[in-house]
Amino acid sequence: MSVTADAGASPAAIHDPDAVSMKTWMAVVGSALGAFLAILNIQVVASSLADIQGAIGAGVDDGGWITTSYLVAEIIVIPLSAWLARAFSLRAYMLTNTFLFLALSVACAFATNLNQMIVVRFLQGCAGGVLIPLAFNIIMTRLPPSKHPTGLAIYSVSAIFAPSIGPVIGGYFNDTFGWQSIFLVNLLPGAVMMAMLWFSIEKAPPQLDALRKADWAGVVTMAVGLASLETVLEEGNKDDWLGSAFITRLAVTAVVALVAFIVIELVRKEPLLHLRLLKRRNFGLATVANFFFGVSMYGWVYLVPLYLARSQGYNAQQIGGVLIWIGLPQLAIIPFMPKLMKRMDPRLLVIVGYILFIVGSLLAMNLSGDFSGPQFIGSSLTRAVAQSMVMTPLSVLAVSGIEREYAGSASALFNMLRNLGGAVGIAVLQTFLTKREQFHSNVLTGQVSLLGQATRHRLDQLAAYFMGHGVSDGAYARHEAAVAVGRVIRRQASVMAYGDTIILQSALLGLALLAVLFLKKPAPGGSAGEAH
Repeated sequence: MSVTADAGASPAAIHDPDAVSMKTWMAVVGSALGAFLAILNIQVVASSLADIQGAIGAGVDDGGWITTSYLVAEIIVIPLSAWLARAFSLRAYMLTNTFLFLALSVACAFATNLNQMIVVRFLQGCAGGVLIPLAFNIIMTRLPPSKHPTGLAIYSVSAIFAPSIGPVIGGYFNDTFGWQSIFLVNLLPGAVMMAMLWFSIEKAPPQLDALRKADWAGVVTMAVGLASLETVLEEGNKDDWLGSAFITRLAVTAVVALVAFIVIELVRKEPLLHLRLLKRRNFGLATVANFFFGVSMYGWVYLVPLYLARSQGYNAQQIGGVLIWIGLPQLAIIPFMPKLMKRMDPRLLVIVGYILFIVGSLLAMNLSGDFSGPQFIGSSLTRAVAQSMVMTPLSVLAVSGIEREYAGSASALFNMLRNLGGAVGIAVLQTFLTKREQFHSNVLTGQVSLLGQATRHRLDQLAAYFMGHGVSDGAYARHEAAVAVGRVIRRQASVMAYGDTIILQSALLGLALLAVLFLKKPAPGGSAGEAH
């Protein structure tokens, strides 16, 4: 994608390679706002999923497709966006998809059954998925390398602030105005975004030849492979993974299609995605680190609300009040990152950030019945600092030396793998949590013997309690006492399993830290060809 001088730029701005016009900054901010809304839409819906399911008559299992359909569409569209933007022109493609995203948001609010909601959410994901990589792409292609840290700091707000603030917004609007309002939240900022893009992105002729010369084999194999993989990750734990014929077929389809896609991209002269970019030291290692960043960030936003809801009885709004301690501090920290990167090696910032990431997670590993919202504050603040220190410098290290003609591929790979990391992370944590809960339950149950004096004493106490509160049958009171003991065992097993799962996601962050230790310092100005 070529870069042209902005209309209306001053002569000084045209001759100064580091000068950036106001229109360009408006394009950067407007596109970053679009990425923010697209990512936000995942979390606000997830936090209100139970109410949406009840309103449209969806079962607990089937209702998960409300989220899955959006994610499947999004992960398919992200790698296609740079190619389609070139074919239809960036301005037309972004404005059209922004309008569709807003219109489909309204349509979601008026869906009356599960089938309607799944279809509309899939289409909304197709439109929203466009906004994520193109915001990154605009920063890479329209800003000079010296301004990349500032542009990527703006983008980082969308990438890491939206998942943290999503449950806050979703919980508040759902509890205050009803579930329909969580979809209408997009309208006002979406209208502002559309106006900014309309004004700031210049018209350009479409290049429809790009459709005729397209890597259609790559498009099809990638779409089928990613859609199958995303569905396996989202639905696998619920359906017992390979114990389900449906999941098994999808897993085989994903492997075959993605292997075919990789082969096609490596042998084709003009591929859909330039996978060989991953061979470049900084881009490849930073993308690996970004994958595990997604594992932890999305995994945490999944794990903490689940723990608070199941073990502490928190509602959506209360959960949002806990997660806000991750979101709001980042707004204060991220703006200072570009200046800090001028004074410090960005590699050091990323390394310290990942260490803090691990420490912040481990601060919350000693869960108990008394560990609830207030006890998460220290962990949340530490993770807020960590996420702010990682995202912007890591993005700068990744794109350093990437030529403009490869910007679309770099943006697609970097963003797609972070989202894929989130899907993989949630799937791994879900399965691990289930297995560890079963393990601890079996251990605790084995330790509670009916022959033990402490157990018999506790059962006698509970039976007496039930007899004193309306139960007249002694045998029934004894049965209720045994049931109560079973609940305590399950609750304790669940709390211990959450603690184990937090340790696991901390260990996975260690893999990201290992990757960033081998990053090279980018050349001054991020000149093309560095980091090969």
